[in-house]
Amino acid sequence: METDEGVRRMHLVGGNLALDFVNTRTGPPTGPVDDDVLTGYPGLVAWGVYAGALTDTEATAMRQLSRTDPDGAHAVFARAQRTRDNLDEIFRPLAAGASPSARALAQLRDDEADALAHAQLEGGSTFGWAWRDDRTLVRPLRPVAHAAVQLLTDGPLDRIKGCGGCRFIFVDESKNRSRRWCSMDDCGTAEKIRRYVAARRTRATR
Repeated sequence: METDEGVRRMHLVGGNLALDFVNTRTGPPTGPVDDDVLTGYPGLVAWGVYAGALTDTEATAMRQLSRTDPDGAHAVFARAQRTRDNLDEIFRPLAAGASPSARALAQLRDDEADALAHAQLEGGSTFGWAWRDDRTLVRPLRPVAHAAVQLLTDGPLDRIKGCGGCRFIFVDESKNRSRRWCSMDDCGTAEKIRRYVAARRTRATR
């Protein structure tokens, strides 16, 4: 499926489901977005499976429901875009050492209230929220909102960073808090190549 292939182009490097959702748009650290892997409701469902927010069975049910209610699916996709914008407004300032707006936090509070209204507590080694009985089109977004609130309330907020080479945001889980790139295979390698070329150019002009 073309949609699945587009979603699988992205790397899940955020360390949190909400940050990985923000990272579905790519581009330079500042300036306009240059690509978006979410182009419609099918892409949202495909991303949910890829990121671990949906099971294959749940995704199949979501796709069937979207075909019977295309207007509803379109409305939920528009909501997903607004949710992503709102999460960006929360976590990008935090990555820069600033505070998110009260408006953005209030919207996330409402999204979390909606998510928990459709969740159940399930037991294991500990209890946690699950959405197995949620058969609405909004299902892919609910664990995203919950993950965002968990990160805000449990932290570590001081480890949220922005990549030095692109617009991705991530939780720096390195021991010495020295992570600068979303991935050494992507932006880290690009920076090494840039430095190598610059060094060769400097040597050539001596």
